[in-house]
Amino acid sequence: MAEPFNGPKNHDVDAAIRKVADTLHRLNLQIHQAVEAGASIELMRAHRVHNGRGQWGDQMVPIVRVPDTPAKE
Repeated sequence: MAEPFNGPKNHDVDAAIRKVADTLHRLNLQIHQAVEAGASIELMRAHRVHNGRGQWGDQMVPIVRVPDTPAKE
């Protein structure tokens, strides 16, 4: 199994990385379902967080587009 990051890490970092990977997998499934239902989904970086020790992470916000549906007569 390929690891998203194969550098040195401790147990807490490893657990945090796995939580992010699991959450991202669930998000990807939800995006797929939304697209199949007729929406367009784009993820855009909303903010970048820093811990003051050189590490950073991007926080995302979804941009959702749903086509106009004609009014029923």
